[in-house]
Amino acid sequence: MRFPFIPLFVLALPFIEIAGFIVVGRQIGVLATLGLVIAAAVLGMILLRVQGFGVMTRIRKELNVGHDPGRELANGVMIMLAGVLLLIPGFFTDTIGLLLFLPPVRTFAWGFLSKRMVFSSAGFGGFNGAARQRGTTIDLDADEYSHDPKARPRTDSPWSQIDKD
Repeated sequence: MRFPFIPLFVLALPFIEIAGFIVVGRQIGVLATLGLVIAAAVLGMILLRVQGFGVMTRIRKELNVGHDPGRELANGVMIMLAGVLLLIPGFFTDTIGLLLFLPPVRTFAWGFLSKRMVFSSAGFGGFNGAARQRGTTIDLDADEYSHDPKARPRTDSPWSQIDKD
């Protein structure tokens, strides 16, 4: 039986954040603490925008080359999670959010996740690049093809012209 870690963590998170506010507030004061929380939220928005566009560019490059963009998609999700964590007021979530913006931490997380999950790219199509390299599209009308394997092949069909080219 698995230990329900995530629900307990979600329930404990507000208490962790309140304790962080109390500790930091005693050390630097209330206004400085509020200033840090606001600065973290602004920093989160800026980093999310800058790194988010970078991830979209890398995903587009992976697709154009014909590779699976799974790793870049996972990086994008982690960057989005990091931005959300920085927007949530609190020092614990800000620390985790800032760590997720670091590429070595995301690489470690990808290695951890990729061993425990099964990723499928069947829905994207065209990752092998073979269809893009051919560049030939043939439109057929309903009378130009047949499901009957015994039917005589048509010589005027576009399919019969491919072998001749």
